[in-house]
Amino acid sequence: MEQTRRRYPIGIQTFSEIRRLGCLYIDKTALIYDLVSSGKIFFLSRPRRFGKSLLVTTLEAYFSGRKELFGGLAMESLEKDWTEYPVLHFDFSGTKYFSVEDLEGQFRIQLSLMEEKYGKNPEEVTPAERFGGIIRRAYRQTGRQVVFLVDEYDAPLLDSNSDPELQERLRNMLRSFYSVVKMSDAMLRFVFITGISKFSQMSIFSELNSLQNISMKDRFSAICGITQSEVEEQLRPDIEALAQKNGETYAEALAHLKKMYDGYHFSPGCEGIYNPFSLLNAFNDSRYGKYWFSSGTPTFLIELLRKCNYDIESLDGTAMRAEGFDAPTERVTNPVPVLYQSGYLTIKGYNPAGDLYTLAYPNDEVRLGFINSLIPSYLTDPYHRQDTFIYDFTVDLRCGDLDSCMRRITAFFASIPYDLDNKTEKHYHTVFYLLFSMMGLYVESEVKSAVGRADIVLKTATHIYVFELKVDGSVEEALRQIDSKGYLVPYTADGRKLVKVGVNFDSATRTVSDWKAVAE
Repeated sequence: MEQTRRRYPIGIQTFSEIRRLGCLYIDKTALIYDLVSSGKIFFLSRPRRFGKSLLVTTLEAYFSGRKELFGGLAMESLEKDWTEYPVLHFDFSGTKYFSVEDLEGQFRIQLSLMEEKYGKNPEEVTPAERFGGIIRRAYRQTGRQVVFLVDEYDAPLLDSNSDPELQERLRNMLRSFYSVVKMSDAMLRFVFITGISKFSQMSIFSELNSLQNISMKDRFSAICGITQSEVEEQLRPDIEALAQKNGETYAEALAHLKKMYDGYHFSPGCEGIYNPFSLLNAFNDSRYGKYWFSSGTPTFLIELLRKCNYDIESLDGTAMRAEGFDAPTERVTNPVPVLYQSGYLTIKGYNPAGDLYTLAYPNDEVRLGFINSLIPSYLTDPYHRQDTFIYDFTVDLRCGDLDSCMRRITAFFASIPYDLDNKTEKHYHTVFYLLFSMMGLYVESEVKSAVGRADIVLKTATHIYVFELKVDGSVEEALRQIDSKGYLVPYTADGRKLVKVGVNFDSATRTVSDWKAVAE
């Protein structure tokens, strides 16, 4: 008999609705209890669609004393004294912010709803004055301290990123609004603020000197997202159903999910975390789609990379010191902190001696999606429908026909118009890198992997190809580097046929001038 299908909270971000509808919920309430018991004012940054809204609404349900929603969860046994506090919940994700009036409108709507419950003083005019009055009245009317929750605090700043003057006006409005928190300290039980970026928060929350930023704390690193242990302990039936639908074993499906959606680390000692949005959508649809990446195009980030003239090839394994995470958004000279906060890069290593973090793409969904988005910025010729083209030459690789594969690549570069005066040698080398990276859609690939530093490693069912690229060099030089650096060593026990490939790129003709393959 077929197992009853579980209901996934697709499009549902409210804890009370998830519980009311009987949707799947990964229990985070033990971590939430730890959080509410350990301090008063907290800040958390996480990428979009990573469960921030669910976390905020769970806190809202908890502080509202809704014990019935926590039946069967860790919180049910942890909390002995269920107290109902007045909760003020602000959500800034409800609109786009292209003017000061947009933020004023959000303040007006959300404050008016709270004033309907706790009353209004006509002498309170500004958002800060009205907010302060609501806190005072809620405190007096209930006799209990107030809980203040903020979801997507930075939405106004992200939307106005291309307009520095507007962004500064919005920042000043927000700074004035949040200054009420310090003035109301004695009347507040708990404050929790979430957003995508954490680098703007220091200027906006400058007066909140007691604010604890838990964004990169090991202790709370898994408070959003789904860990490997949670996947294996709580989602086995879902993985088994996915495996059956796709003709895989349980182990194969688990490995497939891990490769696609795992790999996020938000602190030095953080367990690997799956993107919850993609993972649950994969279960719901019974297929491995690029859900998170498809839900938002990183146009701003791609423009930022081009503006900063950043080396695309260095993204997958770049290093950054701890202070780099707090770079101000209004003076972005390095796109890496923005890529990290947005979820396109994540922590892959940490050197405590130098307080140095190694960042890389978290998983295949993000790496391949981001690279696919970059390609149009480097190829302006409409001839290049990269999906079909890349599929064709990866079919050649699967068949072991390296000659045909390299002929296609050579023809591809030769077809790019020569009269692009602003295109440098580095530009075409980057295109080569992007195209080979995109092969990961069809064959297993490791580009700039931590095991060895070969330019490209491509794996098919029968072969492992290790490529070394040179620009205005020689294929013999490339092959010698593969040998001298031991790029084949990690794969000698694999059992598949090893092939080393040297490729030389001619910057004068802007195409592949020579290549040579040697089977081991």
